[in-house]
Amino acid sequence: MTTTPADGPLDDEPFDDEPTLAPATLAVTSGRPRVEPNQPMSVPVVMSSTFVSSDEQPRPGDLGYGRWGNPTWTALEEAIGVLEGGRALSFSAGMAAVSAVLALVPLGGTVVIPVGAYSGTTQLARQLEASGHLKLREVQVSDTDAVAEALDGADLLLIESPTNPLLEVADLPALAAASRAAGTLMAVDNTFATPLLQRPLELGAHLSIHSATKYLNGHSDVLLGLVVTSEDQLAERLHGHRTLAGSIPGSWEAWLVLRGLRTLALRVERAGANAAELARRLVDHPAVDRVRHPSLPTDPGRQRALEQMNGFGAIVAIEVAGGVEAAERVCSATRLWVHTTSLGGVESTLERRRRYPTESLAVPETLLRLSVGIEDVEDLWRDLDAALRAT
Repeated sequence: MTTTPADGPLDDEPFDDEPTLAPATLAVTSGRPRVEPNQPMSVPVVMSSTFVSSDEQPRPGDLGYGRWGNPTWTALEEAIGVLEGGRALSFSAGMAAVSAVLALVPLGGTVVIPVGAYSGTTQLARQLEASGHLKLREVQVSDTDAVAEALDGADLLLIESPTNPLLEVADLPALAAASRAAGTLMAVDNTFATPLLQRPLELGAHLSIHSATKYLNGHSDVLLGLVVTSEDQLAERLHGHRTLAGSIPGSWEAWLVLRGLRTLALRVERAGANAAELARRLVDHPAVDRVRHPSLPTDPGRQRALEQMNGFGAIVAIEVAGGVEAAERVCSATRLWVHTTSLGGVESTLERRRRYPTESLAVPETLLRLSVGIEDVEDLWRDLDAALRAT
């Protein structure tokens, strides 16, 4: 996929022989100061709670107070907006971004979410249902007809693709068409795919969500979320929610995500290649009952991923033979793979998701979610293979 840059140092100086730039290039060039003598290469970290007011009445875009905006956030938002093809807003965490999207639903409205979605999203949606804020419908996201049927009278379809941690792939173009026909907002959590592998707005979604804590930052040292939309009215509502709820990012965190973004293409490519190779080998491993990764020829989501993604991602899920204790022993036995939660960093991590009481019952007890990093694939294989054989 290619995109014409909307902001940044190149918008007034397009290449005559190349009017569009690839996403990997945009990840490097977007959100930077203009290329002028004595300008820094990177936007600085602006640490200020207040900004000097103009002598006129406040105007749109005036910074004024630190909860309204910040130049460091703006640089990150411009870069992600260019990559996703919309207007981005940053939040204090991925869950703050999800909360902002759920806040778009009117009181008593209906939200459709996947069975087996990220537990944080599911917990929040169920809490809002219990308090009477919304009604919830949970559907199998890979069943397009069932999702479309659930949209009748719904206000929001909030899905993931691929899902976390079952790696189910939704038919995004079909669901986007069904959502628009039903008058339902459609939001896609694009964290696993990143804008380099999938662009939900181009596929018809109204909103794209990221936990930038994961791949966009890529170094396991930041909490930050993002929501992107191509519709100004939605952007203004999200901005209003962020301002009044106070779910703003820190300037330092925004700068770190922007710095991590510069290597996103390299990290996604290397980690994805590692993941596909490990998935291929794990299929025949005697200690593994099932492997989930869209790169595999037998994976149910493979064809959809080929049609709407530019790669398969770096998350692999395996079901360990021998039961729950065997799965836990694998996590304890690795030396290179780190037993921890979260994902998307340069290092490889793994965990048994059902160790958390809040995890969906749709997730098998023995499922390990592997976040494959950028280490040498042979080192990763030796360590994982040894841990599996030790069970």
